[in-house]
Amino acid sequence: MSKILAFIPARGGSKGIPNKNIKLFNGKPLIEWTIRSALKSKSIDKVIVSSDSQKILSISKKIGAEVVLRPKSISGDFATTESAIKHYINIVKESFDTIVLLSPTSPIRKIKDIDNTVKEFRSKKLDSCFSASRLNDFLIWKLNKKTKKFSSINYDYKNRGVRQGRELNYVENGSIYVFKSDLINYKNNRLSGKIGMYLMDFWQSFEIDEKSDWKLLETIYQKFILKNDGR
Repeated sequence: MSKILAFIPARGGSKGIPNKNIKLFNGKPLIEWTIRSALKSKSIDKVIVSSDSQKILSISKKIGAEVVLRPKSISGDFATTESAIKHYINIVKESFDTIVLLSPTSPIRKIKDIDNTVKEFRSKKLDSCFSASRLNDFLIWKLNKKTKKFSSINYDYKNRGVRQGRELNYVENGSIYVFKSDLINYKNNRLSGKIGMYLMDFWQSFEIDEKSDWKLLETIYQKFILKNDGR
C-alpha cells in the first residue's frame, strides 16, 4: 500500500482576516480542526503543516503535526500551493506516493470525507481527485468585462425548462485534493492525468475567505460536525 502524506498549507499573512489560520474557531485555532481531522484519518501516514509563520508552526506542532518552514519567496499573496508542496518534496528524504491536500479555511469536512476521497482515488485508479458539491439549484451568469453584458452559463435563460431537465453541474469546493506526488514535479499541478471527483454535501462547499464567512461556518460546524465527528 502506498504511503500517504497530508499536506496543510497555512500562510501567516491574511489581509481579509488577520491571523486567520490561528484565529479561534469554535474555541480552537482554525488550523487545529484540519490537523486533527488528518491525524484521525485512517488513510494518512504523516501530517505536515507548511507555513512562513513561526507562530503557526509552533501551534501546529503542539497539536501533533510535523512542520516545515516555508521560504518567504513562496509565501506571498500570489504564491501557489503547488510551490509549497514542491518545496517540501524537494527538501525531505522521505518518499510519499500520494498527497492529500487539506486547506485550513475549509474546516467543515468530516473525517470520513478524507478517507472516502482516498478510497475513491484508489478504487478508480486515479491520478488525481478533488472534492466537489452539486450546483443544480444555482443558475449561473457571467459578466463580460469588455462588453459589460451578462450571459447565462449553466442553462439557457431563453429556454429555462425545469430543474430536473438541466445537466448536472458541480463546484470544486477546495476542501480535499488527493493526487500522485509526482504530478507536482512533472505537471506542477494538483490535478492532472485521470481526474476523479468525490461528492460532498452542498453545505460543505463553504470556506472562510471573508469576515462574514466566519460565524456562518462556525454555526454549520456546530450543527453538523462538532458533536458527531470525534474531534
